[in-house]
Amino acid sequence: MSHAFSSIEQHRVRAAAADSVVIGEVRYAPLKSLWFLGMAAAAIIGGYTTFTLASLVLFLISTAVVLLFGHSLGSHRKLIHDSYQCPKWLEYLLVYLGVQVGLAGPLGLLRQHELRDYAQRLPECHDYLRHGRTAWLDAWWQLNCELHLTDEPQVHIEPRIAEDRFYRFLERTWMLQQLPVAMLLFCWGGWSFVFFGTCARVTAGVFGHWLIGYFAHNHGEMHYEVRGAAVQGHNIRLTSLLTMGECWHNNHHAFPGSAKLGLHAGEWDPGWWVLCMMRCVGLAWSFKLPSDLPARPELMQLDRSASAIDDKQLGPSFG
Repeated sequence: MSHAFSSIEQHRVRAAAADSVVIGEVRYAPLKSLWFLGMAAAAIIGGYTTFTLASLVLFLISTAVVLLFGHSLGSHRKLIHDSYQCPKWLEYLLVYLGVQVGLAGPLGLLRQHELRDYAQRLPECHDYLRHGRTAWLDAWWQLNCELHLTDEPQVHIEPRIAEDRFYRFLERTWMLQQLPVAMLLFCWGGWSFVFFGTCARVTAGVFGHWLIGYFAHNHGEMHYEVRGAAVQGHNIRLTSLLTMGECWHNNHHAFPGSAKLGLHAGEWDPGWWVLCMMRCVGLAWSFKLPSDLPARPELMQLDRSASAIDDKQLGPSFG
């Protein structure tokens, strides 16, 4: 399959035709729906009946930990984009914390991300993949349904990840991985800690992932445009701390392999701050920045007046 820009040829996804990501049917997914709605119901009902200040603090801290170390540093910047290197034991720990967010197993999450990323780079893709419907309908789709493409592309995951025994184990048991944590929390603080430390945390992680994803593909500021792409990323400035820097989605669409997401002055990126601290103590190295990524002729800078990152980091990536 030929593309307007050669950069997409390096993607993990391979498709025989462009309409492979256009034609498909959104179907109700019972297990996915029951997982989210069950966690949400337990969080609301159980949380209301057992609320304590300590359980609320537990919810805030545990959610921040899994979002920062698990989703941002483990699942996204490391597993999916391999934007930095770290000891294998630390990679496993970070990815395990990513599983605790409750979105999917590591291999399933990687496949979902790659298919969506690939589709959004093409001139057209299904509305499910581009968050292209109203917020209410998109929420129903993303939280309770799955897209079944008529001719689904193949996602080629490198053996280092696909054949890793630990990742395969987590993929088979990702829902069950909430149980050990829930048991520890029960022993520590009873049902209140379970409802807030597991059910509410998973609900916030799953719902928040959809909410930020919806706005990051439809509303917000843009420094860059990926020409010819069906979807543009947007930066959601007010959520930088809540998302651990993942809200700088326009920057991420421009430089998807960069370990640093907040690229401009005033763009707070807690994930990058922690990576820098990890580097200081020898736990992270070989960071990829925009200057380290292959040139993208389709990438165009929109806001020349913005206070940008160092030109050495921007490198030759602009067409």
